[in-house]
Amino acid sequence: MRVTLDMLFGAAVFGVVGAAIGYYLGTATSIVIAAAIGLTFGFLIGILGGRQFFVSIVCGAMIGGALAGLISGAGAVPLGAASGGAMGGFLGVQMGMLPELWRQSRHSATPEPPVSDRENS
Repeated sequence: MRVTLDMLFGAAVFGVVGAAIGYYLGTATSIVIAAAIGLTFGFLIGILGGRQFFVSIVCGAMIGGALAGLISGAGAVPLGAASGGAMGGFLGVQMGMLPELWRQSRHSATPEPPVSDRENS
């Protein structure tokens, strides 16, 4: 198997989000375990080619960390980044599903001719 940019990008993104979640739990062990789980999941999702998903997580983490820092101070930045990354991933998946739903609705909106018309042609 060849390692691609998507795999490395996914491992980096999920590893950082996992480390932020582990940091919030407060022990060195939790940081290592959460980062390792994040690296693994990110690498596996990268195999599937989830680049847009990863970008939405990065944007969510940056916005979440910035908002937490502005509202609650520097101590809340890791929690805000981790929560923002989770929300960014959720929104990225939902937004990724919209084009497929639009295609399906367009396809179902065009009426098919009745069976009798298809037999005559």
